[in-house]
Amino acid sequence: MGYIILSNVRTYSYHGCMDEEEKIGAEFRTDIKVKTDMTQAAETDNLQYGLDYTRLNEIVMTEMKIRAKLMETVALRIIKRIFNEFNIAKKVEVKVTKLNPPVGGNIEAVSVVLKKRRKDLVKL
Repeated sequence: MGYIILSNVRTYSYHGCMDEEEKIGAEFRTDIKVKTDMTQAAETDNLQYGLDYTRLNEIVMTEMKIRAKLMETVALRIIKRIFNEFNIAKKVEVKVTKLNPPVGGNIEAVSVVLKKRRKDLVKL
């Protein structure tokens, strides 16, 4: 087993509960960590047996474009897409971070982290 990790996938998105967040948007960063069996990919040097991190990035970019009130919702959508598209994904962790959130204070960022195992998918 091993992990594919995408760090700091940057997007400008429109997630949030407030009306101005839908209109103005904000900078977001997304990190994903996918646990998978890398044995066959490593032994064959063939991407068809591995997790294509280009496709993982596309999933993040696509889901970040779809507005949601909660970052938790976006994180869960990303997890579901990864499990649906990659049968070899065993566990997925997604961290969605909003930079400079409009919370009336001096806060650099706010994040949510969601972790799911494939066997949890039945419950999703």
